[in-house]
Amino acid sequence: MLGGAYVAIGQTRGVDVFLETERLFLRRFTLDDEAALLELDNDPEVMLYINGGAPVPREEIVEETLPAFLSYYDRFEGFGFWAVIEKRAGQFLGWFHFRPGEGAGPLEPELGYRLHRSAWNKGYATEVSRALIDKGFSEFGVERVYAETMVVHIGSRRVMEKAGMRHKRTFHATWPVRIPGDELGDVEYEITREQWEGDRLRANATR
Repeated sequence: MLGGAYVAIGQTRGVDVFLETERLFLRRFTLDDEAALLELDNDPEVMLYINGGAPVPREEIVEETLPAFLSYYDRFEGFGFWAVIEKRAGQFLGWFHFRPGEGAGPLEPELGYRLHRSAWNKGYATEVSRALIDKGFSEFGVERVYAETMVVHIGSRRVMEKAGMRHKRTFHATWPVRIPGDELGDVEYEITREQWEGDRLRANATR
């Protein structure tokens, strides 16, 4: 597995770490994460811009969500869904995905995340997004990273911008349920290899 390492965190045994930042690490999901995902997906505020805040049944986590997450590790080396763990306390904070988007190949992965409210407004989303983008360009040889959210989801849009992504387009996706603000549409942000390299050169020049 690209970028993998084995470390002992808290009382856990060997943890398969995909990415490490100053405060967090990302690891593979396991079947033991069922309860953590169920709690995350049943917070109405977390799910507001996903399904309007509706509850998610346990059966959906067990039969759809977890199997989908786990299947990525066999199909794509270095891409998939990753549990976010706070280093100091070993707390599960949510997840990030970095995987080929629908209709796109491995050179154009989609970045996304879902975090507990306790992890909001602490810079975690930006911290990991930047690290994943850097890893994608420097280790995986990707050519473009993109992310999508609703026009009204200002918090996610700010994360994308802080991570160096640029607004690419505004469009209207088809949602299975009505979500407040969906009439205003959705936005796609991106950062290309050329943009990423240019940002790094400018950052190094000011040091």
